[in-house]
Amino acid sequence: MKTVACFLAVLGLSALAGCVVYDHPYGYTTQVPASFDRSWNAAMGAMNDNGVQIHRQDRATGTIEGQRGPLTVKARVLSQADGKVRVEFNTSGSGAESQDLAERISRRYDDYMGR
Repeated sequence: MKTVACFLAVLGLSALAGCVVYDHPYGYTTQVPASFDRSWNAAMGAMNDNGVQIHRQDRATGTIEGQRGPLTVKARVLSQADGKVRVEFNTSGSGAESQDLAERISRRYDDYMGR
C-alpha cells in the first residue's frame, strides 16, 4: 500500500514538473482600439486635468471648447472612414504657454488611452 502511495505521489510531482507558466513581460499592456466614446471621454478628461473650463461640447460635430486663463482650447474628435478615430487639440494664442498647454493635454489624452 505504501509503495502504491509513493508511486502516485512521485507520478503527481513529475506531472507538475512539466508545467510551465509564462508571465507577461514587464510593462506589457493591451491596447483597446479607440472608439468615439472612449476618445471623447479621454479628451474631456485631459482638458479637465489641465485646468481647462469646458464651456461648450457638441458630440454631433465632435467639438469640445474651453478656456484656461487667456487661452482658448479646442478639441476635435473625428470618426474616420476607415473606422479609426482622430483627435486634435488646438490652443489660441501664441508663445510657449499656448504650445505647452496643447502638448500637456495631448500627453494626458495618451495616458487616458493607454498609450
